[in-house]
Amino acid sequence: MKNVATNVHWHSGDITRTDRAKLLGQLGATLWFTGLSGSGKSTIAVALEKALAQHNKLSYRLDGDNIRLGINNNLGFSAEDRTENIRRVGEISKLLVDAGVIVLSSFISPYSADRDAVRKLHKESDMPFIEIFVDCPLSAAEDRDPKGLYKKARAGEIKQFTGIDAPYEAPSNPELHLHSDSQSLETEVALIMDFLTERGLLTLQHQAVED
Repeated sequence: MKNVATNVHWHSGDITRTDRAKLLGQLGATLWFTGLSGSGKSTIAVALEKALAQHNKLSYRLDGDNIRLGINNNLGFSAEDRTENIRRVGEISKLLVDAGVIVLSSFISPYSADRDAVRKLHKESDMPFIEIFVDCPLSAAEDRDPKGLYKKARAGEIKQFTGIDAPYEAPSNPELHLHSDSQSLETEVALIMDFLTERGLLTLQHQAVED
């Protein structure tokens, strides 16, 4: 979406990202869960949020349905609205990372270009962005169908449904590639926690924070 705002300037404060990181004892980062509806993105994010809390790390979940019930309730599911949905979530994620929070963003986000735009947004501000592909065959996702959406899509009651009559562009090089049809929830959470630990994202000592 084109920026139509004029005569606006970023107003910096006296407290930096480094200051906020020291207060929380952690670094902010965005973990971006992408995959088909029913792949298990939200389930993994909920379990990961609990695991992080048990390690005294503050995280916050941004879930597709939750966001569309509030800030993005004026957006539909056209390609243009999907792009704007992800753009807004990317900006929200960035603000939370700046605050020092570990953001768990769970969105189908079917288009590679949209996910790449969010990655670029974070990279420009030297903020960690971790793409997690929750890989699940369409047949397995349909068998789960926790919200009954695939059934409605197959019946023609929902148009432009990802995987049925709208495309899903799988990540080509995600930081983490999970297989929710064959891995347990415990294994998936452990893999993510190990990744965050190895990258030094759960401690301040292993990564510099830009002022």
